Amino acid sequence: MSSKTVESKQFATLQVGLGERAYPIHIGPELCSQAGTLVRETLGDFARTVVLVSNPKVWKLYGAGVESSLRQAGIQTFSFLMGDGERFKTLRTAEKLWSFLIAERIERKAALLALGGGVVGDLTGFVAATYLRGIPYVQIPTTLLAQIDSSVGGKTAVNHPLGKNLVGSFHQPALVLADTNTLLTLPRREWQAGWCEALKYGVIRDSLLFERLEHSLPFPTRNCTNWNETAQHFLTDIITRCCEIKAAVVEADEREAGERKILNFGHTVGHALEAVTKYRHFRHGEAVGYGMIAACEIAVQLGLFTSEESQRVRVAVHQVGKLPPASQLDRARIIAALRHDKKAEKGTVRFILPTKIGAVVERTAPPDDILETVLQKAL
Repeated sequence: MSSKTVESKQFATLQVGLGERAYPIHIGPELCSQAGTLVRETLGDFARTVVLVSNPKVWKLYGAGVESSLRQAGIQTFSFLMGDGERFKTLRTAEKLWSFLIAERIERKAALLALGGGVVGDLTGFVAATYLRGIPYVQIPTTLLAQIDSSVGGKTAVNHPLGKNLVGSFHQPALVLADTNTLLTLPRREWQAGWCEALKYGVIRDSLLFERLEHSLPFPTRNCTNWNETAQHFLTDIITRCCEIKAAVVEADEREAGERKILNFGHTVGHALEAVTKYRHFRHGEAVGYGMIAACEIAVQLGLFTSEESQRVRVAVHQVGKLPPASQLDRARIIAALRHDKKAEKGTVRFILPTKIGAVVERTAPPDDILETVLQKAL
């Protein structure tokens, strides 16, 4: 079954076609208040008990509403709060959640629900994949980046001091609810991170999406308190298109044996930047923004991409807002961190590089002297 988007008056629905592991993605406003009904419809008997996993900041905003919706649907709920930030996506946090589930005697006829951004979603999915050898989980992503990318596709993981997402599993969610109203409370940097990831989808697969974004960004430029129907439609449309692209890639290559690798565009250098700064300096999407600029420059050096197209990507990335400074970082340490990238094959680092906006290829890393020159220019 292939992905197909169906629009209703309430929200858009995209079905990720993976046979027995197929699941819907609902995109639109007010989905948190419908969580109980939609979770029960999707999970059936597995919705007897739901453990909500979140962080204090997101829980304060949306936890009570989601919990109330679940209870109104007759679902028993528990809640577990983890630290806020990439540095808490660790085995130590996973162990705390495992211990909580065991202490509360959570059984197989239960599910986890990730309420938060990509960190909460990745860790919750990883624990769901491993607790009692696997139980269902639901994603309610509350950041733009999580709604367009990390909540879809079933990649779950925790970080290791030597590299990002090195310990993980493929475990598809049972349901994704992308409530666009949760984006109203996003700080500026979370918008930046999300738009960088959206630009990625334009570069790897859809030149029209890229063109639309480069003419629309920045949106918004600061915290929002409301937006009109046109803005709401724009957001739903962009989120849906990014999810359509990712769903199609995941359907073709669920476990990253081939085509799914294109989703790593910008992530090789991006993950290295996060690792050398101990996950404290960059939001994930911001690091990917720098990584995309670097990948484009490598492609230019290798004769795969034009300087003009590379400059379009650079300008678009910087249009999303002022990224954290990176010029002071030790380029030798960044290159060393690249060697621990989970996408390395036989000790060789692989890059996803553009050949034009809308198409990419996989290539081995260039020599270190070229990498250092590229990093100096990109950062």
